[in-house]
Amino acid sequence: MPDLPGGIPITAELLTIPLAPKLAIADLLRSAGQLADGFATQAAAIDQPGAFPVEEFEQLARAGFLTAPLRPDLGGCGLGIDASTTHDLLRLLKQIGRGNLAIGRVYEGHVNALQLIQTFGTAAQIERYGREAREEQKLFGVWNAEDAEGLNLLPIGPNRYRLQGAKTFCSGGGYVERPFVNGKLPDGSWQMCIVPMDEVQTRCDRDWWQPMGMRATASYKIDFSGVELGTEALIGEPGDYLRQPWLTAGVVRFAAVQLGGAEALFDFTRQYLQGEGRTEHPYQQERLGQMAIALESGNLWLRGAADRLAAYDPQFGGTPQMSHPHLGQLVAYANMMRTAIEQICIDTMQLCQRSVGTRGLLSPHPMERVIRDLTLYLRQPAFDVALAGVGAYALAQTIPADRLWQA
Repeated sequence: MPDLPGGIPITAELLTIPLAPKLAIADLLRSAGQLADGFATQAAAIDQPGAFPVEEFEQLARAGFLTAPLRPDLGGCGLGIDASTTHDLLRLLKQIGRGNLAIGRVYEGHVNALQLIQTFGTAAQIERYGREAREEQKLFGVWNAEDAEGLNLLPIGPNRYRLQGAKTFCSGGGYVERPFVNGKLPDGSWQMCIVPMDEVQTRCDRDWWQPMGMRATASYKIDFSGVELGTEALIGEPGDYLRQPWLTAGVVRFAAVQLGGAEALFDFTRQYLQGEGRTEHPYQQERLGQMAIALESGNLWLRGAADRLAAYDPQFGGTPQMSHPHLGQLVAYANMMRTAIEQICIDTMQLCQRSVGTRGLLSPHPMERVIRDLTLYLRQPAFDVALAGVGAYALAQTIPADRLWQA
């Protein structure tokens, strides 16, 4: 397990947290709003490289958030894996993002990981990792980014592999205990695997993470060279991580977190103008009106994406064993939603900056931090590919525009 700066060992903070009673999704949504208010209050204190929202994740664990993405038979609420709950999940992620985008980023990775396990894992793996999330409150994540060096899975014997290489942008490095660390097999195919971070030795490059924003995500570069895994740690078949619609449909989750950051900026902008007595100025009214319209558009996109996922299949993304006639439509819609919310966030930041001027953008005002965090978070990969994919899907259709996105 990596150490904190100064050589202080990181302990498994979440292991000692008592389990929360089983909650309904409505309870989680209420709790998310309340927790987000506290997260916002504490955000400035952890806005630095090397920091991580440990206390905040303890609160999430106590409230049942780490267990919620598990199916009910595993002790969770089915949040997100049951497609009918997608809108609730997106609203919850938005609330957490409103409080602190760094927390939203790491929690979204936890949800993503549990969805992948429940979709592609064996019955034994689903039971094992479900128990670790439920009873031990393990924090999961997905560390897929890498530089040119990459990460390789090298066979070293029957049912045994050795990792060689590193991953970058490992959000929650030192705290995420069960990350997906996906790598290349000798034949070039991509294999998902989960590394038990509390049972192996890795090398963590903290100096690599010197960002302008999202500092508290602790998104380090981690070298896994020498780590050995058995086949029980491999999830799914080679290439499953890249399968659609799971790879792309999941963008709706991080888009929801980003929208929460835009809503935080709206609230801060309004509070600033009210405090300055500038609410009667017509240009300020116009800008706040534009921001309100943009945010409501974002919320409609959340609903639209959730409705299409629910109509697509009862389980998020369906089941790997079955093909689906509307796969291309769902992927295009998810990319369209992700693109629209990115522009909504950009417009909201610009309107905020025009409204408050320089004084409101100086630290320690929270607007300055949220703008830095959101600017970095919006730079998710493959934006141009996503937008072009929407156009390619539309160009391939012959049905009228008003039926283009109907299942």
